[in-house]
Amino acid sequence: KVIGTSVFNATGEKIGKVEDVVLDKSSNNIMFAVVGFGGFLGMNEKFHPLPWSTLDYEKQKDGYVVNVTKEQLEAAPSDAIDQLTLNDGQMRDDVYDYYKAPRYWQ
Repeated sequence: KVIGTSVFNATGEKIGKVEDVVLDKSSNNIMFAVVGFGGFLGMNEKFHPLPWSTLDYEKQKDGYVVNVTKEQLEAAPSDAIDQLTLNDGQMRDDVYDYYKAPRYWQ
């Protein structure tokens, strides 16, 4: 189970949780994880797509660790969760460019 799993930064601080996973229909690869950051009771929460390759599962934390700073997240592509799960190729390209992540589709 991935949805609901906590996400931590490199210093061990919990920064959010996986809200959804978006698959690339043409290749069956995981395009990105949609991670929710901040907010209270669902209000003012920001949803960021993170390339799957940027998440590293750590069993002892029972969560994913990302090597991303708070400043990087604040400037990163984000949108409403329903928009991020549309499987939009442009958002995919923007996200992979922003994080300089290897492109699984090339």
